[in-house]
Amino acid sequence: MHPEHIALHNKEFEPYLPAAQLASAIQALAARLNQDYAGQTPLFVAVLNGSFMFAADLMKSLSIDCEISFIKVASYQGTSSTGKVQEVLGLSQEINGRHVVILEDIVDTGHTMRMLLDTLGAKQPASLEVATLFLKPECLQHELSLRYVGLSIPNDFIVGYGLDYDGLGRNYPDVYKAV
Repeated sequence: MHPEHIALHNKEFEPYLPAAQLASAIQALAARLNQDYAGQTPLFVAVLNGSFMFAADLMKSLSIDCEISFIKVASYQGTSSTGKVQEVLGLSQEINGRHVVILEDIVDTGHTMRMLLDTLGAKQPASLEVATLFLKPECLQHELSLRYVGLSIPNDFIVGYGLDYDGLGRNYPDVYKAV
């Protein structure tokens, strides 16, 4: 059962993207990754907390040999990006010479992704790419080469499928947008 509207804190949200559409976008990303990394063993670096559902579903759809690790960064407070990125929990694997794919739930301003690309790129991986479930192109404030984008969306505030509003809403299988 999928609610028609949800209320989180002081905001109302309405249905936006159903789980089936998300699954289809993830299958398409997995097919491209399976093809592009055939014969290699990439390391997927999932950015917590938001990417946990995306990362789990993507991993189940990959047929290539691969590893996954998790990092945690924070740049959000409430409904807007603070513009300041703090790395909370770092990467434990050695990535020098490895093919690395950052898994992110959403790229909007690009502040977090720019910091991650710079930080991880300094560790000299063989390659460094980004796979994001959502991209808000009109919000980007950085030049980013995003090779794997599930869905481009307008600048709506969304929750569900791992994305939250001050901690709430991550558990919904569908995505909802603020009304």
